Amino acid sequence: MLGSHPLGLLGHSVVTMIKEDSIEEIKIDLGGEEQQNEDNSALPQNETIPLVENRDPKGVNAHLRVTFEDVIAEPQSIHSFDRVWLWSHALFEVSRLWFYRIISLILAVPVSLIAGILLAILSCLHIWCVMPCVRVFLINMPSIQTIWGSILDTAISPFFRSMGKCCSTINVHLSRD
Repeated sequence: MLGSHPLGLLGHSVVTMIKEDSIEEIKIDLGGEEQQNEDNSALPQNETIPLVENRDPKGVNAHLRVTFEDVIAEPQSIHSFDRVWLWSHALFEVSRLWFYRIISLILAVPVSLIAGILLAILSCLHIWCVMPCVRVFLINMPSIQTIWGSILDTAISPFFRSMGKCCSTINVHLSRD
């Protein structure tokens, strides 16, 4: 498991490897100078403290919490070299983090703009078109209910009552022989 800070790969990272009988921690220096924040924990110098602590408070994207172990795993019967495993893990985390940042840098603003325009159009249609139609329908509903009730009572109900009386005398008995 890499360091607890999501940007831990930029400075010194601690990778914990669990072997059959022991736990081994190895520090990997990936460059970058560190600075201290308020609680004396190290932060990479080229990164800042996030402005928003929890960016997914409702867990909308909980299914996207993918770790190295979710994608790549070696069975107990066969293992690669420890350093290969460590560097593969570090490379996976770094590439996932930086490619996400690069892609979101390119796409976040246009997609946000398109989503905002789309939601504005849908809100406008809902406020100015859909809800007035629903309100007009609900306002006229009592008269429609009266007319529909009269049609049911005079034409449809007698037919189904007579069909129900005809079919009420049918009895079905199942027996095993």
